[in-house]
Amino acid sequence: MHTMNNIKGFIETSFIDWPGRTCAVLFLGGCNFRCPFCHNHPLVLQHSGELVSYPIEEILAKLGPLKKWLGGVSISGGEPTLDPQLPILLQIIREVGFQTKIDTNGSRPDILTRLLHDGLLNMVAMDVKTVMIGDKYERCAGTRVDLKKIRKSIELIKASGLAHEFRMTILPRYHSREDIIAWARELGGGSSLKLQNYNPRSPMYPDLAGDKGFSPDEFTELEQLVNLEMR
Repeated sequence: MHTMNNIKGFIETSFIDWPGRTCAVLFLGGCNFRCPFCHNHPLVLQHSGELVSYPIEEILAKLGPLKKWLGGVSISGGEPTLDPQLPILLQIIREVGFQTKIDTNGSRPDILTRLLHDGLLNMVAMDVKTVMIGDKYERCAGTRVDLKKIRKSIELIKASGLAHEFRMTILPRYHSREDIIAWARELGGGSSLKLQNYNPRSPMYPDLAGDKGFSPDEFTELEQLVNLEMR
């Protein structure tokens, strides 16, 4: 069994991370984005020092009894495509009989290409930050972003034939109604865009702690408008 020192979180059963399935979730440390509204920032800001690592053997032992009714294993983060051991981890999980999914920010289409080519994925979820305009995207990502790579990942995922969804966390300070609708229109049909309302609990940037997400009525209206654009 390979030694893996970057599995920093583990949920045995999740009902929200794989649409239509119950899945386990593994969280890998480290990320190349610094999204101001990120609530997983303990995973983002370190690789191996601060959080305890879960041995893969321990995880597989816990997953074994769940195999009959668990729909798969999702690899999240952080940004899992930064970890050079990701292909090995996916292979191990598949060899013991589970289907696999990753969550990605789409910044590394070269890795995504390899994973798809090697048949290591059953589903992909990609977090998109905002409309595809450089300064707006970089403001939401908290760093420089190569939008060509983001676009390439979107194209790869849409053309893969795999189940997939795109997700966007939204909050009024960063996302205008017009930008959200424009992104859904650009994405077009054949895919799913899931909006996630901002959670003010422990954001990356402390000054956002006082911000609120969209009101329930506003959020529902945005969901309806996005669904109309995706038809």
